[in-house]
Amino acid sequence: MTYSIDSRIKMLRKTIELSKHQQKWLGVFLLSLTLSWGVTQLDINSLTDWGLKAINAQILRPEQAAEIIYNKLPYLPRENEYRSAETGEIDPEHTLMSRFIRYHKDFQRRSPQYRLDWKVTLADYLGVNRSIRESNYPGSTLASNPLPQDIEVIRQLSRRQRQQLVDLLVAIYNPQSQPTTNQSVPNENETEETSSEGSTPSNPSLSQPGDAQLLAP
Repeated sequence: MTYSIDSRIKMLRKTIELSKHQQKWLGVFLLSLTLSWGVTQLDINSLTDWGLKAINAQILRPEQAAEIIYNKLPYLPRENEYRSAETGEIDPEHTLMSRFIRYHKDFQRRSPQYRLDWKVTLADYLGVNRSIRESNYPGSTLASNPLPQDIEVIRQLSRRQRQQLVDLLVAIYNPQSQPTTNQSVPNENETEETSSEGSTPSNPSLSQPGDAQLLAP
């Protein structure tokens, strides 16, 4: 079959027009993808402060969380003078609180968002729950295991100091949670027995099952 020159020209024009039509829809498709991506980025950038804090809490290293704790609760000893068994050098980030958090999250697989879970971990240190073994504690890489001294330090904390520690840990990993106490951080020389004459005692908060044992002196 033969085509005249005019017929070939018409077919070529239709092919060109079809190509332009396809290019048009391809451009519309790519533009829609770009706009959709832009909306997604806008939604991400419009996250609330609490959302950002929640995301940050998920990727927070125990050493970073421990530094926040020491800034807020300066009476807590760092216990960070242990030497590495491999290098013999002191790792200043290997602190009591970083080990406490790692034991809670990595070794016991407990949630960092709930107050009761942190109280259960405190109960381990206080000897009223699960016994902590040196082989199951984040100190095996050190020349001497810090577990006995860590337990001793935790047991020396007052009940109010332990409650403040729990509240702060929950505030770090679960910013939406409300603290159970509004008491200020005590000074180093302040004790629970010290009180001013004529002061009106505050109403105690409602106890929860196991609180008496978890926070026993």
